[in-house]
Amino acid sequence: MKFTMKEQGFTSELPYGSLDVSGNEEYGFRPYQLLTASIAVCSGGVLRSVLNKMRLPFEDIAIEAEVERNEALANRVEKIHVHFIITASDIDEKKVHKALELTRKNCSMVQSVLDSIEVTETFEII
Repeated sequence: MKFTMKEQGFTSELPYGSLDVSGNEEYGFRPYQLLTASIAVCSGGVLRSVLNKMRLPFEDIAIEAEVERNEALANRVEKIHVHFIITASDIDEKKVHKALELTRKNCSMVQSVLDSIEVTETFEII
């Protein structure tokens, strides 16, 4: 990836489109938002794949992510909690727990931050 400076941040041209990054969210995505999104969406994609491979029927997955930052240490991201809301009419909760364990082991973004950011996951079935 190549980033070029602009007045209020940096930009990159990618195959899907432009990515504007700035410390001020009026001018682009903030770096911590991109980090959080990477972890949440990587986990969601892996979870979808695992559920499909386990042949567990579901209709939708929504993701909520909460971030805890440490102002005393440069606003460092210390914890990201990822909550999956799985829409399914007939799914075994114990098997979803197993799917979440496999998701954590196979999500490259979670594995990349494992020793520096606490990542927790929960789910609910609606």
